[in-house]
Amino acid sequence: MKGSTMRTLILAAAIVISGSLSSANAQVELKTYADANGYLDVQKLTCAQLAGTFQEDADMLTTWYSGWYNGLGKKHFINIGRGKEAEHEVIVYCKANPKVTVIKAIGLVFDKMRKERGIVLAK
Repeated sequence: MKGSTMRTLILAAAIVISGSLSSANAQVELKTYADANGYLDVQKLTCAQLAGTFQEDADMLTTWYSGWYNGLGKKHFINIGRGKEAEHEVIVYCKANPKVTVIKAIGLVFDKMRKERGIVLAK
């Protein structure tokens, strides 16, 4: 192949790759979904919205959800490894199920993790 043909092919490949990357990385800040006062209704947020945010926003929000769930259960501790695993599983679930609300996804992921570990919640 001649040098100019090779450069043209490399340039064309770079353009195709950069175009696909820019459309795949069309993230928005989490605050995009907040109301005029800056509040985010966490019970209405969808997995598509979570998956469409920047990673640090998704991390922060899933950590907040975990704390909220633990607070509801009167649990005042964190298992860091398990928390990171749950966060990852929620994000993976959300990417595969964009129409589900995040709150439902978290419940499903937590239930699955409890079942896998034989954890039974007191009633």
